Amino acid sequence: MSAIRAARVTTVLVKKAEAVALIGFESSGKSSLFNLLTQFGSSDERNFRGSTVFCRQYLLSDNHIHLVDTPGINLHADSETTKLALDRLADSDSVLMVIKATNALEEWRALSSLLHEDNNLAAIILTFPDKVIYGLSELISILKEASGREVVAVNARYPEEDSRSLILETIQSNHQIARPKLHHSTNYPLENVMVDKPPITILEHKVWGPLLASFSLIVLFALPVWLAWHLSNYIQPAVDSYIIAPLKTGFGTFPPFIYESLFGSYGLLTLGIYSFIWAFPVVLLIALSVALTEDSGLKERITVALDIPLRRIGLNGKDLIPILSGYGCNVVAVHQSRSCSRCTRGACVSMITFGSACSYQIGASLSIFNASQHPWLFAPYILLLFLASALHTKFWYPSFNNEMSPYFSERTWLQWPKIKALKAGLKNSVLQFIKQAMPIFLIICILSSTLDYFGFTAWCSYHLSPLLKNISLPGEVMPGIVFSFFRKDGLMVLNQDSGHLLQSLGPVQTLLLVWLSSTLVPCLVTVFTIAKEFSVRMAFTLLFRQITSSVLSSSILIIYLQMRA
Repeated sequence: MSAIRAARVTTVLVKKAEAVALIGFESSGKSSLFNLLTQFGSSDERNFRGSTVFCRQYLLSDNHIHLVDTPGINLHADSETTKLALDRLADSDSVLMVIKATNALEEWRALSSLLHEDNNLAAIILTFPDKVIYGLSELISILKEASGREVVAVNARYPEEDSRSLILETIQSNHQIARPKLHHSTNYPLENVMVDKPPITILEHKVWGPLLASFSLIVLFALPVWLAWHLSNYIQPAVDSYIIAPLKTGFGTFPPFIYESLFGSYGLLTLGIYSFIWAFPVVLLIALSVALTEDSGLKERITVALDIPLRRIGLNGKDLIPILSGYGCNVVAVHQSRSCSRCTRGACVSMITFGSACSYQIGASLSIFNASQHPWLFAPYILLLFLASALHTKFWYPSFNNEMSPYFSERTWLQWPKIKALKAGLKNSVLQFIKQAMPIFLIICILSSTLDYFGFTAWCSYHLSPLLKNISLPGEVMPGIVFSFFRKDGLMVLNQDSGHLLQSLGPVQTLLLVWLSSTLVPCLVTVFTIAKEFSVRMAFTLLFRQITSSVLSSSILIIYLQMRA
């Protein structure tokens, strides 16, 4: 038996997986290559810089390879993602260098200088070979001579059938022959090589570029919200008539507590279905808009165009990527901020929590404005949110060097989005909504209906109403404000009784209610994420600053509206 065990242990040691790290600059195609080798499809593939903020790992058991996709390296930035990539470089058994054919020799010189003697360069993967007009073979020969390694040209976005097997065979054959030392210098003339370059568009114009980028952002996010509002407004009456009403009749003989839990003011079916109708279309359509801008390369062009204007409020174009991600989910955006400079990351996260209205918050705001019969309030609300978040960021984070050189030096390619990439983006957002957001909101519905049944909601509203009396809000809205601290769509509990409470509020009261609920504090999950990403102290500091800005902006809003009344 001991001999058998020893043989098993020996087998395990022999077949120990080799850690192979994919190393390259931002937008070099590492994530596409990782998806190709692991056969993941397009789950995490994006056409903008810094899309990978974690080290993704996957065990290719048949080939005994532990593949690691690292974040893109940016030598001109002090981001957490660059540090993470360099740390992983030192811990890997071998390295698969990913460089773009359009900038191959420059990237080779920069990346090879990062390799230590202990780093075993397995091979070089040359991406975007389709952008080389002619001279690809000469480029491959130069890199082979400089590295002494195999160079494989792969169009990871549209790979050939044998691309995956060719790369894996190259990695496995790396240890079979001795490898010469690397030659970092590549002073070879490229007389017979011509590469294509991304075209210049109006977005690169100094004056019209920022204006067009701003207009594009408004359209890309306003259009999905407008469509979602019309869709929800069309569906809701049909659901009330053909689903809710028959269910109420069928469950009419049930015990009072069960009936109230299902169909009461905070009922699981009445309020739960109503919330789904107003939240899901927003989540779906914004996810589609984000996926379109990312995979087409438009998102990257917009961030570059808005780099200089954003510096006036303490940010830069790089920070715009997580800020835009925040309109999908603030937690994802906080993680995405890892690609930001350490100088601006705090300001970026602060603006995300204050001004990036996530798709759940947008859906909740739409439903509140619609139920109060003031749907037109959504436009001024979003405008005020943007202006206030810009002032909030500028006030709390004033020390930013506007003379710092731009992060972006190379244009990204504009391309037609792939259907697979769009499906993957929608799938991730829908699954997150179904598995995370909706269950939590249904729990809030159950908790609210239970508290309401036993009179706690009325007691709470009565005793806390003095806090809201000074700003002309009834105490009955306090549950919505409180639940919005846990999740921004918790505000939708105020849709109780088909919105009768909201219909008693005027436009100023409704706007103030939504404003306080959305800006007073970030949702609880976002706060926990910030504490984990930074520190507990950072989370409390951000909370204090946001509460201060929210109360101050609310006071200014009240005074202004009272003066106009």
